[in-house]
Amino acid sequence: MKLHKTRWIAHASMIAAIYIIVTWLFAPFGFGEIQVRISEALTILPAFTPAAVPGLFVGCLIGNILGGAILPDIIFGSLATLIGAVLVYRMRDKHSFLLPLPPILSNTLIVPFVLRYGYGIALPLPLLMFSIGIGELISCGVLGMILHRALSRYRNTLFHSGQNQ
Repeated sequence: MKLHKTRWIAHASMIAAIYIIVTWLFAPFGFGEIQVRISEALTILPAFTPAAVPGLFVGCLIGNILGGAILPDIIFGSLATLIGAVLVYRMRDKHSFLLPLPPILSNTLIVPFVLRYGYGIALPLPLLMFSIGIGELISCGVLGMILHRALSRYRNTLFHSGQNQ
C-alpha cells in the first residue's frame, strides 16, 4: 500500500511539474485577454489517473505565480483548472469526446471575470468569454484530445497503480 501512495504522489508531482514547465515555455501566449494555454491540454489526464487532479491544480497554481499573475488570477484561475480536472475525472468512463468540455467551460466562465475585474481589461465580458473559450477549445479540445488518443493506447500500463508490485 505504501508503494501505491508513493507512486500516486510521484504521478501528481510529475504532472504538476509538466504543467509548470509547459506554462512557462509558452507563457507569451498563455496569459492575457487572448490566450491559448498549451498546458491546459493536460486537463485530460484525470481520465487516466486521479493523481492528475491535485497535480493540475498545484501545477496551475505555481504556473500562475511564476507567470506573474495577480492574486485573484492565481486563486480563481487555479480553481477553474481544478473544477475542470475534477469533472474530467468524474466523467472518465463516459463518452471520451466530451472530456474536454469541463475545463473549457470552467475556464470560459471564470477567467474572463478575473481579466475584467482583476486586471481591468475593458473588453465586454462576452468577448472575453469568447476569446478564452476559443483558446481553451484549442488547448483542451484539440491538443487535449490528441493527448487522450495517444495515451489511450497505454491506458493499462502508463498509470498503473502498482499495488501488486
